[in-house]
Amino acid sequence: MTSGPPEPGGSSLTAEETGRSAATSPVSGEATGSDVVPAAGTDVPAAGTAAGTAAGTAVDTYAGTAVDTHLDPATPAHPAEPSGARLWPVLAAVSAGGAAGALARDAISRAWPADPFPWAVLGINASGSALIGVLMVLVSEGDRRAHPLVRPFLGVGVLGGFTTFSAYALDFRELLTRGESWLAPAYAGGTVCACLAAVWAAASLTRAALAGGRR
Repeated sequence: MTSGPPEPGGSSLTAEETGRSAATSPVSGEATGSDVVPAAGTDVPAAGTAAGTAAGTAVDTYAGTAVDTHLDPATPAHPAEPSGARLWPVLAAVSAGGAAGALARDAISRAWPADPFPWAVLGINASGSALIGVLMVLVSEGDRRAHPLVRPFLGVGVLGGFTTFSAYALDFRELLTRGESWLAPAYAGGTVCACLAAVWAAASLTRAALAGGRR
């Protein structure tokens, strides 16, 4: 027995459209959950299947979207941030490193006053930039794997506390206040150029030294 044409005002939804309607939120009308139905004629490989892995995509059963599975698990695109009990050692390392770096900067600034020119802050920022260039090559390039707390302690902590942007800005203001109309912009621009040159040169020399050591 065949059904006749739909009655006026009646529903003419196909089975596929009915499935789509069931998968929409009654509040927002957006597709929700794993009930999202693919478009007719498409073959989306299921998550975790050989076909999905070979195609480089899998179906996110929560969002109903295709995600890339060709990611190196050793270098995730979005590494997980430490949380819970794992966060405390990181915070302790950053705090200890920051205190050490700030104390070293204060000692240098006291021994090398910023009058008539803030050589101490310029030297601190340039040397700190060079050291962070060396550190980043050693801990994040090639097949070297440093302890997880090395970068938070030395990079964020020691070098973050050692270098200073606030003192640099204050010195620039002081030079302007003293009427050093040409020295102030020279200091501002010279610091930026010196820091960029220092981090590039230090990183390049470190890479060259490591490459020479492997020969």
